[in-house]
Amino acid sequence: MTTVVTSGVFPSTTLDPSKVTGAGTADIRWGTSDSRSGYQFRGSAADIQLDGTEFVVGTFVHRNFPVYVEPDEFDVNLTVSVVFEDGSTTDLHFTFHHNETPNDTGSSPADDDLVDLRSFVHPRPVTIAGKQYKAVLSGFRRDGRIFRQFRSPEGAVNFAEVLCMFSSDEPDAIISGLHYLGTGPSQPDEYVEIRNRGGAPQDLTGWVVECKTTGRSFSFPSGTVIQPGGRYRVYTNETHPEFGGFSFGSAQQVWRDEGGIARLRRGDFVVDQFPYGDKGFNKTDTP
Repeated sequence: MTTVVTSGVFPSTTLDPSKVTGAGTADIRWGTSDSRSGYQFRGSAADIQLDGTEFVVGTFVHRNFPVYVEPDEFDVNLTVSVVFEDGSTTDLHFTFHHNETPNDTGSSPADDDLVDLRSFVHPRPVTIAGKQYKAVLSGFRRDGRIFRQFRSPEGAVNFAEVLCMFSSDEPDAIISGLHYLGTGPSQPDEYVEIRNRGGAPQDLTGWVVECKTTGRSFSFPSGTVIQPGGRYRVYTNETHPEFGGFSFGSAQQVWRDEGGIARLRRGDFVVDQFPYGDKGFNKTDTP
């Protein structure tokens, strides 16, 4: 484990520079003198592990007010400076893609602005204590939930933590969470979550998620690839496209409320196991 302190600036955007103020600082704005929206990045201090464990690299702030810019979709670049406890430093470069959706016209309410991470993996290896790692962003965390798209309501200042991890060059798919106390008689909103905490994509074709206790299983379809920092969820009997759209399609509860064991298999090889409830603990990979 090591400690880092971070700070960040937005060096550039694909917008016309005449429409932008604050480029090169932690607070970039766009729009007119009457109304400006923009991003702010607030650094943090964190104890980190170099095994794909997520940590908060900073707080993303979107000041979302009625503005009119052309084009209404554009990129904003972010540079995060990371200072390690031994005094060494590294800069990480990522890109946000911004969708400045239509404002409230009176006849129709404003849509949430949308912010996507255009780049999740820093393009070059990072050397820490003589070893090389990949720096990967997992996404935005709000209210304990992690998303890869940030929805920003109009007319407000909206916040999210930005999660990062230092990983090896190889893929590393694990069971990172299990929501086993669902709602309703058959608990269709239960899910098991798979996360790639490695620095390379993992092909999950034919991999199986199974509940050892109930015997129910799900096989990932051909062509399923999970990107570095990505999360897929397999729901009991719901479909959520933002997490891959996978479902057991079971009209009955998959995960026994009293406890059990979730497994991730590739063929006969058990890649990861996740005991919960009366099998020892209800662990989670989310910080």
